[in-house]
Amino acid sequence: MAITRRQKEVLDFIASYQVENGYSPSYEEIARGLELASIATVHKHISALEKKNYLNRGANQSRSIDVAPRYLQEQRRNRLHASLEVPVLGTIAAGRPVETYDERSSLNFADFAGHKATYALRVRGNSMIDDHICEGDMILVEDTPDARDGDIVVALVGGTDTTLKRLYREGSTVRLQPANSTMAPIRVPAHEVQIQGRLLAVLRKY
Repeated sequence: MAITRRQKEVLDFIASYQVENGYSPSYEEIARGLELASIATVHKHISALEKKNYLNRGANQSRSIDVAPRYLQEQRRNRLHASLEVPVLGTIAAGRPVETYDERSSLNFADFAGHKATYALRVRGNSMIDDHICEGDMILVEDTPDARDGDIVVALVGGTDTTLKRLYREGSTVRLQPANSTMAPIRVPAHEVQIQGRLLAVLRKY
């Protein structure tokens, strides 16, 4: 069962008090700390939290309130969600291929980066502009060598240069197709192309 905003405040207050003092607050201290109207109001919130398995308490003992494992588990999940980051590994060409380089920063994609096999790149150039991928955008990439024809991929060309393009296999040749009508595709022997990732998402900051 969900808890109310006020119940969450009571729960967080009790947990913080225990960490700071090494023991639980009394009902009076909870009331003062949260500016609640009465001890009866505190008792009502604690009873509700106990029924929802967020608190444990001893009978008739005001300092015997303890946060339950459910609360601690939810706090750990929230911290993990908030801290999920992927590394920014460099800049990816969306025009002519350029050599990649290391860049010590990270980008938080907590909402949709569900595993470690992801990384971020910053786009340079406008060869993918018709797919709404513009210079300065950040892209989230799945670290995989597998891609289907038509996927937007990070391709390593000739062992040194990377580029962001749509992938098409044409016999012994690979066509790396830009999404810009003014630019020609890059055609190279298949053995010279290594797929380093597949596009998952685009992030643009205005």
